[in-house]
Amino acid sequence: MPNHLHVLLYPTHPVKSLNQLVGEGKRFIAYEIVKGLEQHGKSSLLEKLRNGVRAKERIKGKKHQVFRLSFDARRCFNEKMLEQKLSYIHHNPVKGKWSLVDDYVNYPYSSANYYETGKLGPVAITHYKELGKD
Repeated sequence: MPNHLHVLLYPTHPVKSLNQLVGEGKRFIAYEIVKGLEQHGKSSLLEKLRNGVRAKERIKGKKHQVFRLSFDARRCFNEKMLEQKLSYIHHNPVKGKWSLVDDYVNYPYSSANYYETGKLGPVAITHYKELGKD
């Protein structure tokens, strides 16, 4: 999505909290986004991200503010709820104001094509039914 991200998380090792897990994920993703912007010479976007850093954080050495500090989490208690959330995520690119593609399966930044056809895209995906089978 142009201005937000949907993710289903399944920790494979103990974590202190969801906040810690999401925070670590955001840091990793932000680093990769900034690196990509630098490699492609996107100086105006980098400047916007630099301007988003609060003074207190700048003193600590933070250079870019890529994500908002908050996030919205929903715990999936059963398979029905998980499938509902996955369907919402997959259909989001064709809903309302977005209309990014005609068919949700064709949105390149989604796992929808994998779940519909079994074909892997540029990012490794583990089917949710395979999780926890250790």
